[in-house]
Amino acid sequence: MAKVAFIGLGNMGFPMAQNLIKAGHEVTGSDLSQPRLKELGEAGGKAADSAVDAVRDADVVVTMLPSGREVAQLYLGEGGLLAVAPRGTLFIDSSTIDVETARRVADAASGAGQRLVDAPVSGGVGGAQAGTLTFMVGGPDDAFEAAKPFLEIMGRTIVHAGGAGNGQAAKICNNMILGISMIGVCEAFVLAEKLGLDHQKLYDISSTASGQCWSLTTYCPVPGPVPTSPANKDYQAGFTAAMMLKDLKLAQGAASTAGATTPMGAAATQAYNMFVGAGNAGVDFSGIIRFLRGSEGDA
Repeated sequence: MAKVAFIGLGNMGFPMAQNLIKAGHEVTGSDLSQPRLKELGEAGGKAADSAVDAVRDADVVVTMLPSGREVAQLYLGEGGLLAVAPRGTLFIDSSTIDVETARRVADAASGAGQRLVDAPVSGGVGGAQAGTLTFMVGGPDDAFEAAKPFLEIMGRTIVHAGGAGNGQAAKICNNMILGISMIGVCEAFVLAEKLGLDHQKLYDISSTASGQCWSLTTYCPVPGPVPTSPANKDYQAGFTAAMMLKDLKLAQGAASTAGATTPMGAAATQAYNMFVGAGNAGVDFSGIIRFLRGSEGDA
């Protein structure tokens, strides 16, 4: 079994680390939250005093951090993880960050004699807990093959998207689709309400017709048709509106750099920016249906 350092034990990172522990790996964690480190100990892991201490004798390092800024700060520089970890350490960065930073860190890893893949995830907290996440992986073939056994513990679908940064590219493209499609589904239900069409009737029709999509059939934004969707729990977040906005902004930044035209992505970004700005950062992103109705009232 491997010695795994897990940096970032938030809502996603903690259950991912738990699954590695359950698979028999020796997991040492680092996080700013002392209560979360205590939970890790109770789950069978070990707590490190710092991220640097966690990686000193690690075989594998998994990071789940908020943004490219934190990734660059932690990985790069004289005292960064790439410099401190033993040469040949496998790094798996599952943060969702900008493509440019992912590629800069990958170049630094290669120069330091380390192996690194960018491996952002899709599937939310439920997927992290169940070990059914989708990993979109960028990096060299040998690093991908080395990372795959660990990713398979934490996820169900593992896709090698290509070279360094391509995992991040896949993630932001996927979530741009998700953000746009959720707004479309929400708008359709709001229109149906105005026209006197029952939620369940619209669902029964569209879920088996050309309007079928994940935002409708798995994450339906109104209570009733899909009992497991956040709409049935007052939009308690599986994936927050703030996280959706972050990913949409990353997509818009990448589109600008690449010279891609994404008018629907831009419109979705604007809508989620207003939704989050109205005090809904921690609400599930499907809760934007309330905003589209013109009120924050009940669904």
